[in-house]
Amino acid sequence: MAEALIYIVEDDRNIREIESFALKNSGFEIREFETAKQFYAGINQKIPQLVLLDIMLPEEDGLSILQRIRRAPETARVPVMMVTAKSSEMDKVRGLDHGADDYITKPFGVLELISRVKALLRRVELPQTDAVPNHAVIKLGDVTLDDGRYMVTVAGEPCDLTHKEFELLRYLMQNNGIVLSRSRIMERVWGEDYEGETRTVDMHIKTLRQKLQSAGGMIKTVRNVGYMMEAEPHSRG
Repeated sequence: MAEALIYIVEDDRNIREIESFALKNSGFEIREFETAKQFYAGINQKIPQLVLLDIMLPEEDGLSILQRIRRAPETARVPVMMVTAKSSEMDKVRGLDHGADDYITKPFGVLELISRVKALLRRVELPQTDAVPNHAVIKLGDVTLDDGRYMVTVAGEPCDLTHKEFELLRYLMQNNGIVLSRSRIMERVWGEDYEGETRTVDMHIKTLRQKLQSAGGMIKTVRNVGYMMEAEPHSRG
């Protein structure tokens, strides 16, 4: 972890220098970028182990950059920590829904930043325990999830999902027929450090069902427990 390459995307020079100095002193390799254009050029040269990404940037904002990171197969799994002055719950939810792995609000302490960066890198390095390996193609009923290409189709038609909706669907499909509690889903999809309410899971299940259309019925509500995904009897086999 000590040699991890971290990209800092921040247009405020003072904040960028503070982040860079603190992380370099903690043993990380750092590259700094002021704009999206510079960052994309850096990505084309080398993929980092983590990105610290500010939301308010000139030319292209951080959420747009985050979406591009998640859409590209080569960067889809790179952990991203949003760094911003915005502190409302809705801003945090938007960042996480667009694919952020963590969120830290300015002003923040240097020790907190270092601690959260290390925690995020540890989380990414944890071995996968799901029965279905990463980069697999998972099929359940009319739903096909291509983990390597980061793509979902329903009855052969593309299904446009947010990053968190994709991760939620993948987790449900990997655990086909198994009842998953809301807290377990929160921990696996949103991470142990996420401080939001379990109602977040309910809201994402609702939108996921809608986007899956007729296949959305495979996601079952288990009263007072959580959710499970199971193919309808007519589409099994």
